[in-house]
Amino acid sequence: MTTPTPPAFARTVRGGGPGLLLAHGAGGGIEANYGPILDGLAARHTTVGVDYPGTGATPQAQHSLDLDELAEQLVAAADAVGLDTFSVSGYSLGGPVAIRIAARHPQRVSSLVLSASFAHADTRTALVTSVWHQLFASGQHTLLAEYLNLMGLSEAALNALTPDRVHAIAEQLAPTLPSGTGDQLDLVRRADVRGDLAGIAVPTLVVVTTADPLVSPALQRQLAAAIPTAETAELPTGHLPFVERPEEWLKLMTDFLARS
Repeated sequence: MTTPTPPAFARTVRGGGPGLLLAHGAGGGIEANYGPILDGLAARHTTVGVDYPGTGATPQAQHSLDLDELAEQLVAAADAVGLDTFSVSGYSLGGPVAIRIAARHPQRVSSLVLSASFAHADTRTALVTSVWHQLFASGQHTLLAEYLNLMGLSEAALNALTPDRVHAIAEQLAPTLPSGTGDQLDLVRRADVRGDLAGIAVPTLVVVTTADPLVSPALQRQLAAAIPTAETAELPTGHLPFVERPEEWLKLMTDFLARS
């Protein structure tokens, strides 16, 4: 008896040129996490992304999420548009997904860009995601959105807003939280790709978000230190470079990809 092939995740395909796969973060999506820089990436690359279960048009999963499944869904999306080789950009939880793609398909991955990411969740990150998960499950989504402003933005960016503006942003964000948020946060706490790092042989850029309250810069630097081919670049933002400094984030990525 053969195992049925899981249905394909919702896909985003833009642009032309060398392949670039995009792996998004927990509670995010391709549009949410890469939307502000998608045109810039697609101007130079065939840019391919998938939305994880419970995000966008991808139905919520009936089982626990698995890094290998997310990785293979993204590779399948690349196959569907005829990409034999590709770079992979992973943001936050997308970093472990990207690393797993490189570990499972080393002959196909030409380079990696890992932004605001980690190889495993340390105690701080696990605690942040636990509170995030509990607030989501409780239905207190406006309160959760305020918490995400606190944990997602740098101190400077948050203090540039008035408390009333923060609350207004939270009220706008609350209805958009993906239904699969809880499943994706559960994977954040379980994901551990430390065993894959020493085997990565392709050029790798680790973009460290140096004012990040959610994934600490120290944890991001640990990731870089464990990859033999990694170089680092610093971006003075919180966990949301696409909100605080999208053009600088785009330039770091495209400059690296152009020379890799």
